[in-house]
Amino acid sequence: MNDGEERIFDGEDHDQQNSSDDDVNNSATLSSRSESDGIGKFRNTYINEHGFMTSACHGQVYVNPTQFYVSAVTCEMCGTRGTTETFSRSKRFCSVSCSRSYSSNTKKSSVLARLQGRPPTRKSSHKLSLKSQTEASQSKTNEHHQESRAFGQDATLAGFDWGSYLEKSGLLAAPVSCFRHAPLCAQWDDIYVGLKVEVLNTHTALPSKVYWIATVVQLAGYKALLRHEGFEDDDSHDLWCNLGTADVHPIGWCAVNSKLLVPPQEVHHHIKDWKSYLIERLVGAHTLPVDCHVKMADSLRCPFRQGVRVEVVDRSQVSRTRLAVVDTVVGGRLRLLYEDGGLGPSGEVLSDFWCHMQSPLLHPVGWSERFKNLMSCNLRTVYMGDTFFEEGMKLEAIDPLNLGNICVASVRKVLLDGYIMVGIDGVEIGDGSDWFCYHASSHAILPVGYCENNDIPLTLPPGYDHATFTWTKYLEETGTVAVPRRLFNTGDVGHGFTSGMKLEAVDLMEPRLVCVATVRRCVGRLLLLHFDGWEPEFDQWVDCQSPEIYPVGWCEITGYQLQPPIAAGTGRLVTIEGKMNAAKHRDILDENLLQSAQDLRLGRRFTFQQDNDPKHTAKITKEWLHNNSVTVLE
Repeated sequence: MNDGEERIFDGEDHDQQNSSDDDVNNSATLSSRSESDGIGKFRNTYINEHGFMTSACHGQVYVNPTQFYVSAVTCEMCGTRGTTETFSRSKRFCSVSCSRSYSSNTKKSSVLARLQGRPPTRKSSHKLSLKSQTEASQSKTNEHHQESRAFGQDATLAGFDWGSYLEKSGLLAAPVSCFRHAPLCAQWDDIYVGLKVEVLNTHTALPSKVYWIATVVQLAGYKALLRHEGFEDDDSHDLWCNLGTADVHPIGWCAVNSKLLVPPQEVHHHIKDWKSYLIERLVGAHTLPVDCHVKMADSLRCPFRQGVRVEVVDRSQVSRTRLAVVDTVVGGRLRLLYEDGGLGPSGEVLSDFWCHMQSPLLHPVGWSERFKNLMSCNLRTVYMGDTFFEEGMKLEAIDPLNLGNICVASVRKVLLDGYIMVGIDGVEIGDGSDWFCYHASSHAILPVGYCENNDIPLTLPPGYDHATFTWTKYLEETGTVAVPRRLFNTGDVGHGFTSGMKLEAVDLMEPRLVCVATVRRCVGRLLLLHFDGWEPEFDQWVDCQSPEIYPVGWCEITGYQLQPPIAAGTGRLVTIEGKMNAAKHRDILDENLLQSAQDLRLGRRFTFQQDNDPKHTAKITKEWLHNNSVTVLE
């Protein structure tokens, strides 16, 4: 074979000794003889008419993967595949030791066994010296995934197939560029339909990993629908891949890493001259940014580590914070253990809380104490001229205990640094324990009349009727004034979300769960999220820049468990032996209630119903229900 002749491996074995060049016309491995390691430095690479990969932004010239094909050969001793450049002079053996072993009569039986298709027991001693930047980033990404999964049992993948689900629901998903905190958000404009990539090819009979070139035909978050070159308009073999995973690479990755490019079995006989075909298809085409995996690995780094102490909102009393310690870190999400939570009889954690590291509910140690000390001096920071939030002023606010409701609310206390305490009118306990703390810039506080202007149902105080309620009349009756409209952060930020888009979102009422969700409404910077499979009463309002919403495929990249749409079913059936009493009833609840809710993917969004049997109203039963935050139908 002449140097530089282009060949592609067709997935079949050929006798290298007895075949002519014509017989092995389609047998090749894709490799590069370039010593340049610059292929990982630039983005927007494309292949020009001369057969070179060129950087659109720097004009650098790289090796065209279709230009350097060399013969693929198989070691007759150990079965290792390689190239003619890396094998012995005879091109029959991968190393001198294999050549010597082959000549020994004692090895003939093992040679026959290997030629009959049994797994080889020897590995080639040849090691590639050339690594691309993307291969190094793959190692970094894998290490990050292993680190994340090692932190806790929640960091596991649920086997939900986003691809088939998107095809059934219309293929509309929020683009990665909508999520400012998501990996590769800033680079996502460089990824679009029509890009060429090298992807793992599973449509082959070869035992080793091989790759083939594919085109992005559809994007949905991090997921891409790919079509292998050679299928043209045939979509029957399209496949969904996550562009953030390790087996999707820019064009040229196989050449740099001496990986086989093998066309799928269904098409490799249809096209006789693969060299010309690929040049025609690839010249002028664009590929993934070559530093894609490096940037992905870098963006997944988290400054928090196990053992770091923080203050976080008390999930059982939202008006206060508690000290907690970081137990688990997965994709920037933190599992926090309350320091005063204690452990159960079996060593299980009784009280924890999940949130993103950018969550406004998370604060450094000493944050609350600083507020207490300065508030005792009657100090207050004044914002935006002469007027800021004042106690007693009215507003509309998202109910933190029912995030689908926007309620009539009042400013109860003005804190430092722009923080305020807000209470829901008509349902307050009176001791302030049900107030909640928001910053003045929060999306969850809104000016009076916001719901009316945007056709959103407003939850009124008890005793008021929607047919007769007006804000003007309510302010007169209560002798209060509204918070000035200019103090609210309600402007449209051009977020890019539209109704019907799919995404992965945290259930903020059970924040350890990341669920399949749909954008139901967009109002300014507010998004009304619907959790697929749930009733609309469980919808939640979130900010378009919330760190608790993610693109499709985020859980797959980070190793976080994704909750599929809820499936119907029944809870656990328990057989009772002996006489039933309060202690046994409590044990049954402890071993089965929350586990049944988890099996049904209910999280905490359920109401527990029982009658007034003495065992159900016993003190130990009530204490268990209270300690586990179970909502009981009275």
